Amino acid sequence: MIKIPEKLNLANLPTKIEKLERLTKYLGGPNIYIKRDDQTGVELSGNKVRKLEFAVKEAQTQGCNLLITCGGIQSNHARATAAVAANLGMKSCLVLRGDKNTAPDGNHFLNLLLGADVRFISPEDYKNKRMEIMENIKKEFEDKGLKPYIIPEGASNGIGTFGYYVAMEEIIEQQKKMGIHFDGIVLAVGSGGTYAGLQLANKAFKNKGKIYGINVCDNEEYFVNKIYEIINESKKYYTEDISISRSDISIIDGYVGAGYAKSQPEELELISFIAKLEGLILDPVYSGKAMYGLIQEIKKGRFNGYKNILFIHTGGIFGLFPQKELFKF
Repeated sequence: MIKIPEKLNLANLPTKIEKLERLTKYLGGPNIYIKRDDQTGVELSGNKVRKLEFAVKEAQTQGCNLLITCGGIQSNHARATAAVAANLGMKSCLVLRGDKNTAPDGNHFLNLLLGADVRFISPEDYKNKRMEIMENIKKEFEDKGLKPYIIPEGASNGIGTFGYYVAMEEIIEQQKKMGIHFDGIVLAVGSGGTYAGLQLANKAFKNKGKIYGINVCDNEEYFVNKIYEIINESKKYYTEDISISRSDISIIDGYVGAGYAKSQPEELELISFIAKLEGLILDPVYSGKAMYGLIQEIKKGRFNGYKNILFIHTGGIFGLFPQKELFKF
């Protein structure tokens, strides 16, 4: 256990854990439970608000009144940042990878509704220059008398790590109340911060469950290095000695499919199947791909010998709507 930084109280916490009874029976393997972090709020729904509680508290402590962040055009993090800013009486500027002529839908529609200043950049500039672009925007707003605070993609940095440190505390307490133990915790990995927080707390509390990330972009090597970097960055906020090596980070590669935010028929079929089977809505970018990967890995026998698995639902329901034409009914 470590002394963590102060945070805001924005999300509806703790989120509940439910057993997916019919999916468990269908697969005939370990018991599958789900932590409903899609229910952290409505405008703030999903995993990003947990990280923003820490990042935006730091911004307020520094006297900032404008939040700058980045993401794809359907970024859940960007939408959550715009919602947090509006809720707290701050301004927001979102640097989004995409085409400015795209019709507003899903998260992009909500960004505009929430009053965000949206700036579109090319995929190439996003990949290579997004931090430079955000720094230039910061200077632009400073020249106008505002005090901006930059939040990186997904709020996946040292301060954001503590959002899922707290979530792991919740999980450990919920295990005790439920009288069970999760042998594995599985989640989608898109920027690394959620995994980093869970792994940090897993080590700090000496929890015996293993954290598995299913990457929805890039590859295993990229995320092992990225998560390791984020955890190391978090060390500037505490003094306790918690040793985490790259070998502690478990990424299950092979389920990126057609690419980030691009869906394959089998992933969409799985989303429809789970919706009908459990009344549970997954999203096509994160939780849908991760659940598809989890099911395939259970069928392959990776989790043989595991009794209970917890899947983290990271939200993203608004990302379904721009892809609605891909579903067949």
